[in-house]
Amino acid sequence: MHLGMDIGTSGVKAVLVNEAGAIVATAARELTLSHPAPLWSEQDPDAWFEAAVGAVDALASSNSREIAQVRGIGLSGQMHGATLLGEDGRPLRPAILWNDGRSHAECAALERYCPLLRNISGNLAMPGFTAPKLLWVARHEPEIFERIAKVLLPKAYVRYRLTGEMVEDMSDAAGTLWLDVGQRRWSELLLKATGLDLHHMPRLVEGSEVSAHLAPEFTRRWGMANDVLVAGGAGDCAASAIGLGAIAPGDAFLSLGTSGVVFRVTDRFAPAPASAVHAFCHALPGLWHQMGVMLSAAASLAWLSGIMGTSAAALLSPLGEAVDGPSPVKFLPYLDGERTPHNDAAATGAFVGLRGVTGRDQMVQAVLEGVAFAARDNLVALGHASSAITELDLVGGGSRSALWAQICADVLGIPVHRVEEGEVGAALGAARLGRLAATGERPAAVCTRPRRLATFEPRATAAAAYEDAYHQWRKLYPALKEDV
Repeated sequence: MHLGMDIGTSGVKAVLVNEAGAIVATAARELTLSHPAPLWSEQDPDAWFEAAVGAVDALASSNSREIAQVRGIGLSGQMHGATLLGEDGRPLRPAILWNDGRSHAECAALERYCPLLRNISGNLAMPGFTAPKLLWVARHEPEIFERIAKVLLPKAYVRYRLTGEMVEDMSDAAGTLWLDVGQRRWSELLLKATGLDLHHMPRLVEGSEVSAHLAPEFTRRWGMANDVLVAGGAGDCAASAIGLGAIAPGDAFLSLGTSGVVFRVTDRFAPAPASAVHAFCHALPGLWHQMGVMLSAAASLAWLSGIMGTSAAALLSPLGEAVDGPSPVKFLPYLDGERTPHNDAAATGAFVGLRGVTGRDQMVQAVLEGVAFAARDNLVALGHASSAITELDLVGGGSRSALWAQICADVLGIPVHRVEEGEVGAALGAARLGRLAATGERPAAVCTRPRRLATFEPRATAAAAYEDAYHQWRKLYPALKEDV
């Protein structure tokens, strides 16, 4: 039996997985975000830990026999979050998250100061990454910066609280802008550019390697054996890939979570910063991946449901499982800025084409289409970086909607597959990494593909209409950017 924990932005999920690879039980705890100023996004690091413990407490209460058999634990987590610890191991301030846009000026300064940044890290300096956040702290909160003893990412902080060890895996570390991604080691040059050195960094391991042992306090609390291993784990997208069995070059998927990602596995370090494509280490040795990232995918629908005072399910229900063609309204999903392809933390969302007769259903459809159009932007960017993607598995909370899946297929022009356990992919992937660390099995034997529940093919008439709509939608960002 193996346990996976996914430290997300909106909540923590925990899953128990048996030796056959099936999910036995799940538990979740919600998290809240803080936005104390425009472009700011923060969370209390201790809230991650408390939610993780609470989720496993629930599993231990309802599945005590199974939890007692756990031998390996894997952690997945939201990437990039700057968790700053003092000498006592306690957070010095709230963590600055992946969707925080305050450090755009620091990104420009970092690129000027370190011309080799893109070559080493494989990525543009973007406000979402960790390194610019530290430059912001150094500039605006120097008294805190001087007290920093360690910088951890969210899941590494939870690992530290569960094991007493400060360790990070390669996939998550690649999202800091401090990793030499091709060589899979910290870069002293990049650290120096932000006033840090190797002493500020956790130890590095591969995602499938043993990182630490679960502390006795928690083995007793949950009724586990004394030798429970904790794997290196992975950033949320790489963990989702492990959960989907995306471990061969060319494997790809689309995630419609809080943020959105188009993900492709590569067998080499393949940076493409000119297209704002991310190039990171995968969670397994000898593999890397490319990602196009949109900052507000399912979050856009959640925002609309909050504005309209009803659930996302209630918004989607009147539209059924398919629409005939594009909404007359267009939506830019840049509620938290955007990464691929614009790299613009100041980008804003917008509805365009509203009229007196516009109804709620047209606005809801526009949000789904706006996210799908942004996913196509990502697909185009990845196509410029290497070979074209010809099909995608669909994961994340947005994968629940057959309507959204069909819109994605029509907009992207390729088959989209909804898969089993698509909503817990990252936690499942984490559990698989925990198993690999505990057993030493071959990844191919453990990281199998999930069953495809449905395939959504592009419909010729709708796809043609969306082709025109996409090119019209593409004109909105530069037009609105120019006017702002």
